[in-house]
Amino acid sequence: MTPPVLVLRGPVTPDGAMSGPGDALRALLDGGGTGGVVVCDVGGLGPPGLAAVNLLARLQLLARRAGGRIRLRDPDPALCSLLDLAGLGFEVEGQPAQREPAPGVEEAVEPGDPAV
Repeated sequence: MTPPVLVLRGPVTPDGAMSGPGDALRALLDGGGTGGVVVCDVGGLGPPGLAAVNLLARLQLLARRAGGRIRLRDPDPALCSLLDLAGLGFEVEGQPAQREPAPGVEEAVEPGDPAV
């Protein structure tokens, strides 16, 4: 199944107004049937900044509390850098998930390493 898409439009204001996107995300998560994943199209957020990082962190927290998660679509590279700098790991559409090797890549094992 294709996950539902939440389109976020900017500019994001620093006042922390979150009711619109939060309510929309809650409604998409309550729809169910997609494994709790909602794709957030962030291509229209405008210039990346801390307000956008705050909004995405709040949306991720809301999704996790509801038993789901969000995946970003079309993020600006600067936004990805800000999210990494803030220590927020987001799954990005079209990229392998963190801690998951890319397809066709095998981890090397050093001789003498104990099996875990």
